[in-house]
Amino acid sequence: MLAGFLEAVFNGISIGAVLLIAALGLAIIFGLMGVINMAHGELMMFGAYTTYVVQNVCKQLGGVWFEVYIFLALIVAFIFTAAVGLILEKGVIRYLYGRPLETLLATWGVSLIFQQFVRSVNWVLIIGIGLFSLLFFGGLWILNSRTDLGRVRNWIVAVIFLLSLGVTITTANLLSQTYQLAVTQPWFGAQNVDVTAPTWLQSGMSLGGVQLPFARLFIIALTIICVSGIYLFLQRSSWGLRIRAVTQNRSMSACLGIPTQKVDAITFALGSGLAGVAGCAISLLGSVGPNTGQNYIIDTFMVVVVGGVGNLAGTILAALGIGTANFLIGSGTLALLLTPVKPLADFFTFFATTSMAKVMVFALIIVFLQWKPGGIFPQKGRTVDV
Repeated sequence: MLAGFLEAVFNGISIGAVLLIAALGLAIIFGLMGVINMAHGELMMFGAYTTYVVQNVCKQLGGVWFEVYIFLALIVAFIFTAAVGLILEKGVIRYLYGRPLETLLATWGVSLIFQQFVRSVNWVLIIGIGLFSLLFFGGLWILNSRTDLGRVRNWIVAVIFLLSLGVTITTANLLSQTYQLAVTQPWFGAQNVDVTAPTWLQSGMSLGGVQLPFARLFIIALTIICVSGIYLFLQRSSWGLRIRAVTQNRSMSACLGIPTQKVDAITFALGSGLAGVAGCAISLLGSVGPNTGQNYIIDTFMVVVVGGVGNLAGTILAALGIGTANFLIGSGTLALLLTPVKPLADFFTFFATTSMAKVMVFALIIVFLQWKPGGIFPQKGRTVDV
């Protein structure tokens, strides 16, 4: 029984490790900008799908490529999701700072767009997006070089938009009719896809009767590396110093010459990249689908709130605690341990499913927040109550 309990704790810690990687990015974004990013789960999903694509490419290459694809996938997932996050910050978030409700609604809409994008993405859609971006933003770049347009500027922007959209739609229709299914067939579709771990991650080891899968050990090691990297970046780098300064007092930082807009963009890109790394880790635990991010986003927000906004130590404790509690309750391990005490065993047996375990953990979080509204390590300073 003890071995089963220790194995359940280990599995819970590995799930908490995934939550921790995702929550690191969310905690930095929320702590710095006050942005409730509901699309964070979809950035995790992008990271998972990126791992799937890299895996398929390395399978085609064969040989040692498949054995090391996970490291390449981590790098590509970080870069890709960081780029998506940077575009999201510059295109949407930047215009909504200081308006948390509008930010929440906008990013929720973006998350739905991202989900549908994954379900229907194909060559026509990719070519269309690329062509529209080239025409529209190229036109804006040329327009910005002219300073003598005055009041007709907005009308010219509207014309450029309509012309770019018209050319894009015409080209997309032409490609669809010419190449048909060869171009219009979705890359992924609505069904889940499976990611195969490298051979050296498919086995495990036994320690004191406890089975430790290498995939989960790899996730825990990856989390330690990410946490250490974020800590060193925030504490030892010049941009980390700027991020901490803006988090504590944005107005004073701006007065001292810190480019707060650039800090916001870098922070959002960094948090999004960490979400991509978390998605890569998720792909090792199960299949990947358009709703993958939704399975983790609520837990991730709870980690940030319970740990204390922007606090690294609190985020670590909250992630490991919530992940372990979810697994112990949902797997029925806690009910099994309490078998001698029948009322408690029956109580925890009722919650011994994944969904019901989340209900119980959320109830415990609500009770905890009544006691400590600011989380385990609340923010301190004069600006907290402003």
